[in-house]
Amino acid sequence: MSSLAMAAVLAAQQGAPQVGYVYPAGGQQGASFEVTVGGQFLDGVSSVYVSGAGIDASVIGHTKPLTAAQASKLRDQLKELLGKRPAAPEDARTIAEIREKLAAFVRRPSSPAIAETVRVRVTVAPGVAPGERELRLGTPRGLTNPLLFCIGQLPEFSKPPAKVAGQPVARPPNQPRSNAPEPPASITLPAVLNGQIAPGSVDRYRFRAGKGQHLVAAVSARRLMPYVSDAVPGWFQAALTLYDPRGREVAYADDFRFNPDPVLHYQIPEDGEYVLAIRDSIYRGREDFVYRLTVGELPFLASIFPLGGKAGSKTTVELRGWNLPAASVRQDLKNKSQGVHSLAVRKGEWISNQAPFAVDTLPERLEREPNNDPKRAQAVKLPLMINGRIDSPGDLDVVRFEGRAGQEIVAEVLARRLDSPLDSVLMLTDAAGRRLAANDDTEDQGAGLLTHHADSRIRFTLPAKGTYYVHLGDTQNKGGPEYTYRLRLSLPQPDFELRVAPSSVNVRGGTSATVTAYALRKDGFAGDIALRLKDPPRGFALSGGWIPAGQDKVRLTIAAPATRMDEPVSLRLEGHARIQGREVSRPGVPAEDMMQAFAYHHLVASQDWLVRVTPPGRVRIPWRLPADEPVKLPSGATAPVRLLGPRGALPKLVHFELNQPPEGISIQEVTPAPDGLLILLRTDAGKVKPGLKGNLIVEAFTEPSATPAGGQQRAAGRRILLAALPAIPFEVTGNVAPRP
Repeated sequence: MSSLAMAAVLAAQQGAPQVGYVYPAGGQQGASFEVTVGGQFLDGVSSVYVSGAGIDASVIGHTKPLTAAQASKLRDQLKELLGKRPAAPEDARTIAEIREKLAAFVRRPSSPAIAETVRVRVTVAPGVAPGERELRLGTPRGLTNPLLFCIGQLPEFSKPPAKVAGQPVARPPNQPRSNAPEPPASITLPAVLNGQIAPGSVDRYRFRAGKGQHLVAAVSARRLMPYVSDAVPGWFQAALTLYDPRGREVAYADDFRFNPDPVLHYQIPEDGEYVLAIRDSIYRGREDFVYRLTVGELPFLASIFPLGGKAGSKTTVELRGWNLPAASVRQDLKNKSQGVHSLAVRKGEWISNQAPFAVDTLPERLEREPNNDPKRAQAVKLPLMINGRIDSPGDLDVVRFEGRAGQEIVAEVLARRLDSPLDSVLMLTDAAGRRLAANDDTEDQGAGLLTHHADSRIRFTLPAKGTYYVHLGDTQNKGGPEYTYRLRLSLPQPDFELRVAPSSVNVRGGTSATVTAYALRKDGFAGDIALRLKDPPRGFALSGGWIPAGQDKVRLTIAAPATRMDEPVSLRLEGHARIQGREVSRPGVPAEDMMQAFAYHHLVASQDWLVRVTPPGRVRIPWRLPADEPVKLPSGATAPVRLLGPRGALPKLVHFELNQPPEGISIQEVTPAPDGLLILLRTDAGKVKPGLKGNLIVEAFTEPSATPAGGQQRAAGRRILLAALPAIPFEVTGNVAPRP
């Protein structure tokens, strides 16, 4: 195949489709409306996928910004048309179209990653349950990443889509715009208000409210777009201000406890027209500063107690908040599995926000006051889960238990991960009051929306038989009814959770794509984890299915069948391990690796793991491993890896390279073999130590060049990725003499 033909075949692989916002980010049950999706590399977008049933969505149009070269060409065309004498009648329409395109031209968009827009028509069936969905776009290059898309009960009001000129969000002005603000939009409560914040702007809404109403205004902004990669602090930090009928500020909120999305509660003192304003706290703004603002006399859960219960039991849960139907609710956990579930209440026709509610298998007890010091410590017996509160500022809860020499215990707080504002601190002391261990914060990678991991954890081996004390308090000496917690006291419970990223995988038919599996290990579990697809559709296969002992992640590959598939395929990953003599299986939760504020990475869980198989290209990468056993790589030597496939010479212009290999492992050569392909790997004994395990990802690529007839060869073009070969599991063994 010629280099020009190769380039044409592979041109579609340049740039993976991505989306950065959807506006409005949801709609009402039974409604039909239009949304705008901003992103990049969306040429040929033709389909919309919304998770769950009852929602139809279709593409209306796609707008791509002009390049500087295109704008220059249009200016020349406009000049030529204006210079015609006499002007043809049909030229007038062309002139108007060119002027409209040039008026929208921005030489330096605020963010190229959201410069393209796609208009989508969405229709929601009347009976669809309210809640969070995910929206993706489909293009010839594959699926985009998912965006949160909300279905609600309330009437919705949406401002026209914003268009921000080329002002970077990372360098905001420190004050509002000097020009006169827009007058407040008139609305009727209750409602969901949708908007986009431009740099320096403030959105205002006017409504009538009656004396005695408990008004609740709750923002979803950071929740919709958890992390903005090129902004500090890394999300849209919304701020709410409420003004009374005389224009006086009567309430303000720029967060809700530790949550960046603010919630404002205000009891209306008199009938009249009030104004609610929303802005970014430091007046930044851009198209992806999208918000949904729920306003009205609506039920809102501010806190619950206890934060969880034992699987199979019935638990009475105390409710705190505003406009609630009752002071408590009975939770039946008969059919609830271990993990975090959601709790919501209904008042009349309206459903409240959701609060996380943990379900576990350990015995449960309530904290018993007074227990502020070792003399009044609450006696407990391990293992158990204690549900308690730091009731007031400076409060300290102390429990005591009997332990034996060499016994390893774990004390772990679940509070911040369950929406409690408690910033816990733990301390373990012996009977003499000597401090044995202490902890303030412990990171949990599974809590992808947290940036302050405020839950404490201690793992400690007791030195002798005797009485021990666990002290629990708030780091900042704060407290109150909402400062709730669950304290696990037990022996270690080795286990793991599994994440797989990205949640949208794009692969050409007959080839493989690379994904990453993350092991979130718990209580000292360090063993191997075998990975496999659960009930995969025909033609899909996993290579490199393991996370070696002691490692937290591995890159592996998904192979797709060599057939066209018009719809995405849902896959499920499972992790299997042997822990303390029993077989354990855990599901792989799909996730997105999101970057915050230029530097920090977070695994944000998604609802679905979808694979889009794009049409097979003329260049195939059909090789496969003869077995999924690790290849033994002698340190300081070479080792062959055989891939089975078609006989014959390698496709022209195809090169092979390891992608992000461990330092000291490289490809020495690749040659055709009678039954496929032979890759000769080399290890550097000075850089690679025996015992290293993992997967090697080999990528096939081309660097097309063009040679004009009779002319000199031009420089090679940009590297074009063809596909990843099946992941190669490996293990570095002891030194051997290098091959000649």
